[in-house]
Amino acid sequence: MLTVEKKGLCAQYGASSFHERVDGMDGVTRRPCLSRITPYVPGKPVEEVERELNISGVIKLASNENPLGPSPRALQALEEYLPRLNFYPDGNCYYLKQDLAARLGVEMDQVVFGNGADELITLVGAAYLDPGDEVLVADPSFSEYDFSARLMNAEVVRVPLKQFRHDLPAMLEAVTSKTRIVFICNPNNPTGTIVYRQELAAFLEKVPRNILVVMDEAYYEYVSEPDYPQSLEWVQQGHNVLTLRTFSKIYGLAGLRIGYGVGPREVITDLNTVREPFNVNAAAQVAARAALLDEAYVREVYRVNQEGKEYLAGELARLGLSAVPTEANFIFVDTGVDSRELFQHLLRQGVIVRTGDIFGHDRCIRISIGTPEQNRRFIAALEKALFDLQQR
Repeated sequence: MLTVEKKGLCAQYGASSFHERVDGMDGVTRRPCLSRITPYVPGKPVEEVERELNISGVIKLASNENPLGPSPRALQALEEYLPRLNFYPDGNCYYLKQDLAARLGVEMDQVVFGNGADELITLVGAAYLDPGDEVLVADPSFSEYDFSARLMNAEVVRVPLKQFRHDLPAMLEAVTSKTRIVFICNPNNPTGTIVYRQELAAFLEKVPRNILVVMDEAYYEYVSEPDYPQSLEWVQQGHNVLTLRTFSKIYGLAGLRIGYGVGPREVITDLNTVREPFNVNAAAQVAARAALLDEAYVREVYRVNQEGKEYLAGELARLGLSAVPTEANFIFVDTGVDSRELFQHLLRQGVIVRTGDIFGHDRCIRISIGTPEQNRRFIAALEKALFDLQQR
């Protein structure tokens, strides 16, 4: 029997979250938790970089986007739907939910959609966290887990990665009576590493049943490792597991913001209780339905990513750099130099990457795998930037 303790709207809007306030400017008050939240800083858009540096042809390899764009079938479906944008979307995402549930072999009431998987992460906090509760996360991992916890005045307990991978035994040891949620990013962002099936099975066997384990699988379609766990197994077995996935990555719909969660009916009901109506726009629903059917496109994206991953791994090794073996569409690499300085050198050559200092690794950068041309251009820019930095 599921025993996750839900907090619902009282935790999102109730007095328990608001009874302590601090004065703001002109009499405006703000919640104390805001001082503990670091706003997410997205990578710079291509257009902004081109404008600032007065250059053209900039490539962005910073946000793990699909370099091939959306599925052609999704684009056609969007074009056909445009005249109906005057209508509100289906707040239940009925037809998409029907398609996805059939594809995954689950019931429709086990599926919830969000404005990207990010919104679902926030809704998990709204449903299950009160001030003083604890959330377990790996360090480093996706920053939105921290945001979800801190927004509800909960505490974040970080467990360091071990050799760039989740240390599930250490996370199990960190569980206390205050633990409410465990987030496991698999593959992990920013390292690209995975938790293996037996590791996850052992963890779920021992974790208390009143804790919700959220498996963030935004990049799961890129995984080639046979021992990658299918977390939906544990959902179907009745564990308190919520699987999050997205149409932003391999499906190329990041700009439309649509993700989904699959979990126990009780958990899905709770998330629907705290989500906004019409949270997923109509265009996103239409495009996602079409993209879901375009299996040939998904296979092509996977192939391009695999070839790009092999090329970049070989070239980074040639340059004497240490890259973390990845199962995603990005690579985390130790460059041996300050990542912020390297970022500026690459930027002046029209290449945008993600610096590692935001993940606590000052010498690392995270590189999204691009098209063959983009990958070659990145390597050439990296080689020149490293040479210039070493000549100082």
